[in-house]
Amino acid sequence: MRIGSDRRQDDFEINVISLIDVLLTLLMFFVLTTTFVQHSRLQVTLPQASVEDRDMQAPALTVMIDRDGRFYVGSDEVMGEGVDPLKQAIARVAGADRDRAVTIRADAMTPHQNVVTAMDALGQLGFTHLSIATTPSQESPR
Repeated sequence: MRIGSDRRQDDFEINVISLIDVLLTLLMFFVLTTTFVQHSRLQVTLPQASVEDRDMQAPALTVMIDRDGRFYVGSDEVMGEGVDPLKQAIARVAGADRDRAVTIRADAMTPHQNVVTAMDALGQLGFTHLSIATTPSQESPR
């Protein structure tokens, strides 16, 4: 007979504290090492223009040109040089709708030829509603 032991041999318990520690460590590792890529938040310094009241509807299609002359249609970078890869990327995003308004967001320091290339590609595809995004100048008479 056993004296002083009320515990049965088949009772056992699982210690889950170490498992929780490992899971929290893994969670912290993945949260801290995850990168969030936002191509639509590219840093483009827009040229300045006077401020007027305009119809400020969100454009259906955006073509961005960064300082180094790289083209972006929507949030996707266009791979390749020249008009043809740009036309293919625009046609893929726009589909068959050529009446959509298109906004060209070009960096103020990008060469003018890059803006002309984007306008040429859009013109060849049949887009007629083009606008160029600007920022208000500091000397605006208001």
